[in-house]
Formats: sequence, C-alpha cells, structure tokens
Amino acid sequence: MVFKDYYKILGLENNKVTPNEIKTAYREQAKKYHPDINTSNNFSEERFKDINEAYKVLSTPVSKRKYDRMWNSKIGKKQKFEESKREEGSTFSNFFNMFFGEKIEDEEKEIKKDKKVAIKGENIETEIDVSIDEAFNGQDKKISLRAQNGKMKTFTVTIPAGIRNGEKIRLIGQGKKGENEGKNGDLLIKVNIKDDNKFVLKGIDIYTNLYITPWEAMLGTKVSVDTIGETIYLHIPQGIESGEKIKIPSKGYKDGKGGRGELIADVKIMIPKTPTKEEMEHFKRLNEISKFNPRVV
Repeated sequence: MVFKDYYKILGLENNKVTPNEIKTAYREQAKKYHPDINTSNNFSEERFKDINEAYKVLSTPVSKRKYDRMWNSKIGKKQKFEESKREEGSTFSNFFNMFFGEKIEDEEKEIKKDKKVAIKGENIETEIDVSIDEAFNGQDKKISLRAQNGKMKTFTVTIPAGIRNGEKIRLIGQGKKGENEGKNGDLLIKVNIKDDNKFVLKGIDIYTNLYITPWEAMLGTKVSVDTIGETIYLHIPQGIESGEKIKIPSKGYKDGKGGRGELIADVKIMIPKTPTKEEMEHFKRLNEISKFNPRVV
C-alpha cells in the first residue's frame, strides 16, 4: 500500500507541529480546496477529501502517534511516496482503511455503538410486613411480584435478626432490566414491623399490657409476664396504681450492639364484669369501712 503524507497534504513541512497548528493548516487547506469554491476543478473534490482524512488522523493524539511512527520511517528517511488511488465513492482512501484496519463503514457503526451509553435499570420498591418476633429472631419470607412480562415472580427474602422498622433489604439485580448492556436495577424491600395484641415496638423498647386485679394491686403479688421467647416472673409492689409502668431491662428489642432495650409493662387494674355474690359482699363491706377517697387531693 502506497504511503500518504498527511502533513504535506495540510501544507505542513514536518510532524513537529502543535494541535493548534494542525487545526490552522486544516482550515486554510479546506477553504482553499472546498468544492463549492472550486466548482470547475474536479481535482479539488478529491483534494478536499484528502484534507479531511489527514485532519481526522492528525487531530487525534492516539492516531497521530501511530501515524508518526510510519511517517518517520517513510518521510523521515527522505523516501519517495505517491498518493494512493482512492476508491470511487469512498470517503476515505485505501491507505486510511489499511492504516486503521477497518473500513470506514465499520468504524462509523462502532462509533454509533460507542455512543450508546449503558443505562442501569430502574429500582423496584415494595414493602413486606413482619411480626416483632420474626424481626427479632430473623425469618425467611416469600414475596410475589408481577414481572415486566406480566408473570408473577416469587422471591425469598431473608429478614436479618434485629432489623429496624422501616429498614430496606436490597436484592441486587432483581429490578428492571438495564439498557445498552447496563446493569439491572435492584429490588428494594421496606420492612414494616407490625405490632400485635401482645407487644408494641417503640425504638428498641417493647411495650406490653400488664393486667392485675384490684386486690393484687392492693396487696402486691408476683405475676408471670411473656417476653420474646420466654416467660419471666415479675414482682408487683403493694399499692401500685393503674397506668404505672414497670421496666424490665434487657428484655426489649435488639439494639444492634449486642444488647437489648427494655420491656415496659403498662399496669392496668381490671375489675370483674360479672362478680360473684361473695365478691359483691366483700366490695360492699370494703365500701363501708374504707375511708379512702381518690377524689380528695
């Protein structure tokens, strides 16, 4: 393949030129040989193509370094050269295509392909409800979602022990599909820890109701209280009132540091809705002998 001197085509004496000098030389030659100006000169169109070809190579640092290695071996040693014949209808010469290893049509396809930026798929967000016990101990739960193809897809979600209310679990790559070879989005699952009729979670403390009788409140007693995973016995002090709270340390929810919050028992004094005849007699007698009046401060 016959070598082409791109520097000479741009009117430059050698390759010791700056990018600005290359740009200036290109503008001068392009203006001089533009086909719209030289309408009567058929050679100007071919020359104009050579000028654009030369500038495309020399204006890019990587391709310029590659070309300069060939230029030094050819022109640097004062060897003769001649213009290569350009294929009819071709934007670039045989030399250009041979030099870069591909036809320009393939190069343009690659450029268009490179312009497609990889786009990550969108994340999908959903929620899942778990009990305080499931959140405390950890649990595998299944969740079903409708996929993009319309079919239902089931995921197994591992709830880590001690997860906080409102935290999200990320399933990587289970979201919407990416574009242009971009990664898939993720599936984000918000965990809602639901209270039940026994426990209420507030931060790392667990609240529970402690129901006692009027006489237990009056006399004091010892009662059993359910906590997560076990039953404990709690001393009720004499004269406790409804609404008082008894705090049991290290029986609450996990704090994430190896410890636990408090179990807080909310005392509620209950009276029998259908008392026996004997119970009514005792209450009547108590009413007669007691001087206690809670309405007097």
